[in-house]
Amino acid sequence: MCGISGLLIRDPDLEVELGRMLVPMISALADRGPDSSGIALYSRPVMGEGSAGEETPSILRVSLGSDEAVPWDDVTDWASSRFSESAIEVFRSGIRIDLVEARADALVSSVREAWPGVHVLGTGRMLTVVKDIGWPADSCRRHVVDSWTGHMAVAHTRMATESAVTALHSHPFVPGPDLSVVHNGSFSNHASVRRRLEAEGVRFDCDNDSEVAARLLARRLQAGDDLDEATRWVMKEMDGFFTLVVGTETGMSVVRDAFACKPAVVAETDAYVAVASEYRALAGLPDVGRARVFEPQPEEVYTWTC
Repeated sequence: MCGISGLLIRDPDLEVELGRMLVPMISALADRGPDSSGIALYSRPVMGEGSAGEETPSILRVSLGSDEAVPWDDVTDWASSRFSESAIEVFRSGIRIDLVEARADALVSSVREAWPGVHVLGTGRMLTVVKDIGWPADSCRRHVVDSWTGHMAVAHTRMATESAVTALHSHPFVPGPDLSVVHNGSFSNHASVRRRLEAEGVRFDCDNDSEVAARLLARRLQAGDDLDEATRWVMKEMDGFFTLVVGTETGMSVVRDAFACKPAVVAETDAYVAVASEYRALAGLPDVGRARVFEPQPEEVYTWTC
């Protein structure tokens, strides 16, 4: 049993309230997943001004975390000295480094060599990923989530059943740039699908069954499927019970398995779309009394664009 939630802001004036809206949603689902939690935050990049006729270079955000006690100030100093053009934001359990996209591969390989205990949690032009162990409401306080701004967030509270309680095993999984996946449920055939994907060259970060579905989804997107098609491939190939919430650079999707065993409810207004495992996580949202509230139907992919 885990808690999943997603929040997509439609009204730009409400983007400054995203964190304050998100924290009560996560806190309400804490008893569904007391072991650990994670958030994928989407915020639009600030557009830089290049010289006349010059194209502004694309900036990629690289979120780093660890299951070990890491001196993040030292990591920050190390990154600043080697990637002087980067901007760095420090969290309690990790950092985010923003740098020119062409330098991202060099950063990732350098991190793995210099700091073996530090892992890439996600990358994207809009994406920040924070994962932490412990009571989710405490993690929200540590990271001052109620001050966050942005246009979308996908979050998870975890009760571990398939693998260890660590930050790396926590959701969301980010198998590609700006692609985040959270899952409530379990997959019975994850080991066989993992072996097939590994044989195709797919690299995994942990032994969590949910990561297999995320990597499969990314694989199908890379093959040219749109999100609806890729999600249907996940439903076809993964056996088990699940509700998935997926975030992308263009929007948010939710899907449930054929039996719809794992709960989900949606509240949709002109100002936002919110999805959660239980209605109580939505009850404090503004004007939720006037929202269109419904339960997603089995095997139907619901998608909302930013």
